[in-house]
Amino acid sequence: MTTPDTTARRAIGACAVLMVGALTLTACGGGSDSGKDDGKGGKESPSASAAKIAISARNGSTGASINTTGVKVTDGDLTAVKMTVAATGAAVPGAISADGAAWKPKEQLERGTKYEISATAKDTDGRTTTSRSTFTTVSKANSFIGTYTPDGGTTVGVGMPVSFTFDKGISDKKAVQSHITVSSSSGQKVVGHWFGSQRLDFRPEAYWKAGSKVTMKIDLDGVQGANGVVGVQKKTVTFTVGRSQVSTVDVNTQTMTVVRDGKTVRSVPISAGSPEHTTYNGQMVISEKYKKIRMDSRTVGLENAYNISDVPDAMRLTQSGTFIHGNYWYNKGNPPFGRTGTSHGCVGLQDVRGGGASMPATWFYDNSLLGDVVIVKNSPDKTVAPDNGLNGWNMSWTEWVAGSAV
Repeated sequence: MTTPDTTARRAIGACAVLMVGALTLTACGGGSDSGKDDGKGGKESPSASAAKIAISARNGSTGASINTTGVKVTDGDLTAVKMTVAATGAAVPGAISADGAAWKPKEQLERGTKYEISATAKDTDGRTTTSRSTFTTVSKANSFIGTYTPDGGTTVGVGMPVSFTFDKGISDKKAVQSHITVSSSSGQKVVGHWFGSQRLDFRPEAYWKAGSKVTMKIDLDGVQGANGVVGVQKKTVTFTVGRSQVSTVDVNTQTMTVVRDGKTVRSVPISAGSPEHTTYNGQMVISEKYKKIRMDSRTVGLENAYNISDVPDAMRLTQSGTFIHGNYWYNKGNPPFGRTGTSHGCVGLQDVRGGGASMPATWFYDNSLLGDVVIVKNSPDKTVAPDNGLNGWNMSWTEWVAGSAV
């Protein structure tokens, strides 16, 4: 069965990733005032406060970072900081640190937005000073973001690569790749590989070691990826590799053997692609899971071959539409599972409408993680392309390393 690729991976930037980077502060902007009340409604002769306020973005600047905005003070304590969106006056929440030395927003700023900050501090003698700045953050046209998988805090299968897709073409691949590091507690060497100018994947030579922790450090804030285009992302993401599960589909026998941590746990009858619509060979990684999904053949150029609104227990294997999924519409008088291929390229497992606890498809769905590997062999079709889904494992290590920019 095939389906359109309608589900984008998680966006970094504006959608799925909110991040506040290390506070990097330069010169302050705006004006200041200081002095003590003389008790008669006026000011004594000015005596400058020893406190010095530094606002991260200079007054009137454009292209400011959305990650490093903040305020710092030396030789004094911050007493009040107010930040607003200039166009609306909407307050930007933030907090002064416990020691009174710094303030930063609670959330990442928006791109291409004008902000205003005013900050007041006092020194040990109680003398106050105020500083203000109005600035505009880097525009969307002059910055790049990406999507990445997997999400931080998740547990994935041993085949899950780290995959970025950038929203703009990257011409300085070395600069971008060198500011993303991926490491594993297993000690496995991890290398990046570019698929074109907008996708960068990372993986080790062999599958991740079960139980390992993988850390991805994104330090792209201000990195120039192309002429006049800089990154805006700064975050550290950690995920866990779960147990090892690799399932092998043999098209000759129409069976799938599920191996977990080196031991065979189940042999499942399947129905792969028909002779007219064969299934790809190769190592494929489960990238999405759906208890129910619509599959419409028109979205993959097969006219009106099928349109099923509630395909159960479906897991994506390729971006072009290959799934392993439940099949409840099979010929009950002549079930194909374990006997013959009848699908339009997907791997079908016996199921009931809505999924059933005793059904092979539901069992496999419930026992699979994103990042688990499904290997198809003995199909008359070609091997799946490495960039069709998260399937870079179909490329030799030599070829993979050759696609690195660093």
